[in-house]
Amino acid sequence: MADAPVAVVTGGNRGIGREVCRQLAARGHVVVLTARDAAKAKSAAERLGVDHHQLDVTDDASVAVLAEYLSERYGRLDVLVNNAAIHYDSWQRASSADLRVVREAMDTNFYGPWRMVSALLPLLRAGRHSRVVNVSSEAGSLASMGGGTPAYGTSKAALNALTLMLAAELPGILVNAVCPGWVATDMGGAGGRPVKQGAAGVVWAATLPDDGPTGGFFRDGKRIPW
Repeated sequence: MADAPVAVVTGGNRGIGREVCRQLAARGHVVVLTARDAAKAKSAAERLGVDHHQLDVTDDASVAVLAEYLSERYGRLDVLVNNAAIHYDSWQRASSADLRVVREAMDTNFYGPWRMVSALLPLLRAGRHSRVVNVSSEAGSLASMGGGTPAYGTSKAALNALTLMLAAELPGILVNAVCPGWVATDMGGAGGRPVKQGAAGVVWAATLPDDGPTGGFFRDGKRIPW
């Protein structure tokens, strides 16, 4: 396993994140499943047979501790999947949104991935075929955006912008945003597509060949409008 790609997945204890961990492990990756609750991270990781670590993406100190752990144990990072997200605020409209909810969403959904890339960039640069996958949403697409889910939508639109900036700045590291579609999870609710199907598009971006795309927005491996 010394040559196996090392992958970190945020928000990996349930839903899409957990399934991404499972699929990457099945492909031979060494997976570090992370979650804000240490006990939940440990429980989910043990069921999948992967490594785990506590992580709060909104906390600089927590991210720094993870970076130190990865550096000491693996010395590199090949895949970063920024999956942790909160506040699919279908109860709100942009004109009357509670800005406290918006700030909380931005801190996790936008600043969290930015914080992760900043802290883990030295490890990503030490990786062999480094990939950053920002799990986004069509709710953040300017081409189809309406007035609903303002906290979630604006945070994902900002994440898409960050994806483009990082892709332009980091040659040799493929950075892409992926919409998994409406998936039947705790956040997405009942009626969506199977978690396995939604996670597959994330795994596709995490395992792109070296000549694969960067700076794109995809669902099921196909480009979608920003």
